[in-house]
Amino acid sequence: MKNTSFTYKLMLTIDQISQITGIRKSKLRYWEKSFKDFLKPARTHSNRREYTTEDLARIEAIKRLMEQEYLTVYGVRVRLQKLFSSPGTGRSSC
Repeated sequence: MKNTSFTYKLMLTIDQISQITGIRKSKLRYWEKSFKDFLKPARTHSNRREYTTEDLARIEAIKRLMEQEYLTVYGVRVRLQKLFSSPGTGRSSC
């Protein structure tokens, strides 16, 4: 019998992300626009957002940078570039 490995990615809805992080859905949508290079949830065929655990990590990083380090949107973008970009690729596979 063949041993086939399946890898499933956990996909979370905007409601679930909001409940986990305590961030309003409207703010999450705003952050998608403000940090579009770093936060791009997938969309279902019915256009609903699906976030990965990597997206959740980025959202938590944005929240921490804004609420604890009091960075502006520009400051958060600069910091996210350092945190999540790989040299030569412009984006990491986090």
